[in-house]
Amino acid sequence: MAKIGIIGGTGLDNPQIMKKTAEKAVTTEHGQPSSSLVCGEIEGVEVVILARHGKDHSIMPTKVNYLANMLALKEIGCTHILAATAVGSLREEIKPGNLVFPSQFIDFTRHRNLTYFHDKVVHTPLSEPYDKKLTELLCDGCRELGYAFNRDVTVITIEGPRFSTKAESKMFRAWGADIINMSTCPEVILSAELGMPYQTIAMSTDYDCWKDDEPPVTYEMIMQRMKENADKVTKLLQKIIPRIK
Repeated sequence: MAKIGIIGGTGLDNPQIMKKTAEKAVTTEHGQPSSSLVCGEIEGVEVVILARHGKDHSIMPTKVNYLANMLALKEIGCTHILAATAVGSLREEIKPGNLVFPSQFIDFTRHRNLTYFHDKVVHTPLSEPYDKKLTELLCDGCRELGYAFNRDVTVITIEGPRFSTKAESKMFRAWGADIINMSTCPEVILSAELGMPYQTIAMSTDYDCWKDDEPPVTYEMIMQRMKENADKVTKLLQKIIPRIK
């Protein structure tokens, strides 16, 4: 029986998207304080929500590192993980408002959320067969809902939630990146190590700032598109979660 872990943020850390919610603290040997999980159901399927980061989120596992959070999801019996995050697109065909399903991550970040990684660029293709099964379900759901989406893209992750400079954008495009500023690469690495099927739903908010002919992106524009895309992702999850085996 499937039990879905949702790593939230950008609107998906809201327990109101589930029924029969209850909070549960899970402590592992790798994290103090314990990970704070909210358990419930979406369309009759057991779901666990874990907020990724940010003191303004409604569910916040403060100062718990990624490994502890992933182990908490595993300990509570999650069979699959879906994470959602907002991104900027580096390629014109990935339009603001699209949902994006990555197949490879290139991580430039050494230290994030109390977790250290190698001081080198990390290339992390999603492990088969997990990503393909989840990706097909997500793409099918997008088609049924009429959402524009892109798949099989490469993500560049860098430190902090910011837009890159034009010079950086040019370099990242030369590396073959399609989108930027994901905060999920550590989760991908850990989900592969723990054998937990994983996929990210990347919500494209705007072009990154490399486009000379685009007006400046404002905070208000980003927040509005994040809200719109979070609503899309909620509907997508409600449609595809009952199909995950």
